[in-house]
Amino acid sequence: MKKILPSQCPMVDFVNIISGKWAIPVLYRLIITNDAVRFGVLQRAMGTITQKELTKQLRSFEALGIVTRKIFSEMPLRVEYQITELGKTLKPTLDSLASWMNEHREELLDHDKYSK
Repeated sequence: MKKILPSQCPMVDFVNIISGKWAIPVLYRLIITNDAVRFGVLQRAMGTITQKELTKQLRSFEALGIVTRKIFSEMPLRVEYQITELGKTLKPTLDSLASWMNEHREELLDHDKYSK
């Protein structure tokens, strides 16, 4: 994981640390599940995310200390991921973002001229 230098803006720092199309959806899924989740179960729950992208996001979160990974030495290999206490502190913020999106989804999607 590359070293991220702090900026003068906490939002820039947040976006630099928690970045990528799948970062917030993966984190939010782990937070609302609030239990250990196997890789395959998490991937299916996320829909169209690739194995490579999910692995990249989870490793990044693990390096940040917001997700833990537990490897079970059995065949086939079993790996579980779980949100940490630090990761759980993101819940109120992500709940707020989800509520805001639910409230404004139609308005935003009706005005989104650039994605068409």
